[in-house]
Amino acid sequence: MAIVDDLKKTLTDPTPLYFAAGTADLAVQQARKVPGLIEQLRVEAPARIDAVRNTDPKAVQERAKEDLEAVAAKVVEVVGVLGSIDPAKLDAKKLGETAQDLALRGVGVAAEYAVRAKETYDRVAEHGEQAVRTWRGEVAEEIVVVAAAVEPEPAAEAAEPAAAESDGEKTAKKGAARKPAAKKTAAAAEGAEA
Repeated sequence: MAIVDDLKKTLTDPTPLYFAAGTADLAVQQARKVPGLIEQLRVEAPARIDAVRNTDPKAVQERAKEDLEAVAAKVVEVVGVLGSIDPAKLDAKKLGETAQDLALRGVGVAAEYAVRAKETYDRVAEHGEQAVRTWRGEVAEEIVVVAAAVEPEPAAEAAEPAAAESDGEKTAKKGAARKPAAKKTAAAAEGAEA
């Protein structure tokens, strides 16, 4: 039964739908920013193109050569450290502890990313829930406006003849239905007399 309960919970949980709605709403918000970014790029493009044209190729080559030499020096340093290790002095226990420590750090980092992912998922789902409420509110307001325009004026209450005594259930329903209407008309009559 646990599987059935889990399945019911999964199928009735609206969070994934809210997440999808939140993602869509955030995408729309970002898409609205695109025209401004395009305009900004259009304005900045001539200055950037001129900067590239005016750059001295020899200066770029010198900078690349310096960066390459720095990387090569680091590689030589790491290889030198690894080459200076004496295999006879390697402590298997220390290497095992180091490997275990690295593995635990990896698990910790993975757990941290999982928590961050869950927090982000929850924030987007919450944003989606708010977006859905906003969408529903706007739709509800539109429906009220349309209903007010379409709904006819309430007609005067007409007295209905009593139903046959043999059909007791219908009589009870009609009586229950008439009572609120009778109260309304009685209140209206009292208001008119005063």
